[in-house]
Amino acid sequence: MLEHWLGHRRLTRRVIEAFPEDQLYTYSLGGMRTFADLAGEMITMAVPTVEGAVTREWPTYKTELPKSKAEMLEKWDDDSRRIAELWPQIPPERFEEEDVAFGMFPGKVNWLLHYIIDNEIHHRGQGYVYLRALGVEPPAFYER
Repeated sequence: MLEHWLGHRRLTRRVIEAFPEDQLYTYSLGGMRTFADLAGEMITMAVPTVEGAVTREWPTYKTELPKSKAEMLEKWDDDSRRIAELWPQIPPERFEEEDVAFGMFPGKVNWLLHYIIDNEIHHRGQGYVYLRALGVEPPAFYER
């Protein structure tokens, strides 16, 4: 599951990288948020969810959105390393335990982690739509 997620994170990173700098924070379609906002949501949720799985504590995190594409990519890479460091600390039985993430989302830890992965895939799909609308060929979805 970890390698599966990290593969998705590598692909999402390439989507961030493909975005024209001047459109990352401004471009949207149909009332959707900018891709910077979507990536910011992913950043706000990923490491805190793994930390909650490890510690059983679910503090509310408010991460300030990186101010440039370079800062966003750096934060993305730092978070991917942190996820890989934390993951082995999750005891196997913890994946089947019920918990309430951030005091709002009840479910088994396994489900909560899958939700974060699914959320990333969903928002990356929005990024693909944006890139195509901007005339930019998105990275191949199967190259993780």
